[in-house]
Amino acid sequence: MNMVDQSSKPSFTDVYGATYLLIEPGSFLLGDESTSGHPTEQPACTVEISEPFFFAERPVTQAQWTDIMGVNPSKYQEGWSAGLRPVEQVSYDDVVVFISRLNERDASTSHLGMVGRWRLPSETEWEYVARAGNTGRWWFGDKDIELDEYGWHAGNSGGSTREVGLKKPNAWGFFDMNGLVNEWCADQWSRSYEGGRSQRPHVTGDAMKFVVRGGSWFTESDSTRSGSRSFAHREKKSDGLGLRLVWEPLEATVEAEPAQAVSSSSIDQS
Repeated sequence: MNMVDQSSKPSFTDVYGATYLLIEPGSFLLGDESTSGHPTEQPACTVEISEPFFFAERPVTQAQWTDIMGVNPSKYQEGWSAGLRPVEQVSYDDVVVFISRLNERDASTSHLGMVGRWRLPSETEWEYVARAGNTGRWWFGDKDIELDEYGWHAGNSGGSTREVGLKKPNAWGFFDMNGLVNEWCADQWSRSYEGGRSQRPHVTGDAMKFVVRGGSWFTESDSTRSGSRSFAHREKKSDGLGLRLVWEPLEATVEAEPAQAVSSSSIDQS
């Protein structure tokens, strides 16, 4: 398996020290090709990721959430390093407010010579990054005995969340994609992939249930698979439910240098 050198990838760091890595366009197989998995992961379909975006290396932390929202709703706040644990017990509606405040604050902030907006990932974007070019149960393969090196789950978490970024990253450099906390996605929930999917969030007309991905510190290993999916009511709050940010570039700033522009050929993530 080829590991990708993220040091050469376009990236930027926000005011909290969180890093966002460029994800280039490409295609991948969404869902369960073998038809032996859960029915919600079928039918498998090819998805085209047509627009580049920047994906957070780690979930949003308690420190970041508290700075923007003024309160910390998380259950696990004990210890000097609690601010580096993922924020949890946040509903979808809470997340909408958080992202709105981020965008209001950063409306004129540029990264790599571009302005953009913060948002949640779509479900397809999330799985594209989680798989990191691989088709197994996890990006590293099919054996759950290896999972302890990459994620926190019921078998190794010790009964609580942990600081973000303690486990090894996946092949594209992203931490905590398998376990720790489930992460809200922008898609409304559907029980299958019937009709296919695109990069954009899936809309069903039911705006009460939204997709969550990744598994958590209290779930079994199977729920941390790259293709495993679930949902939560938009008002649900859980100590195993948080979020990860996407930054979507919108346009180049006037001051941007030509060398700073992000092109669709600047990275090979295959």
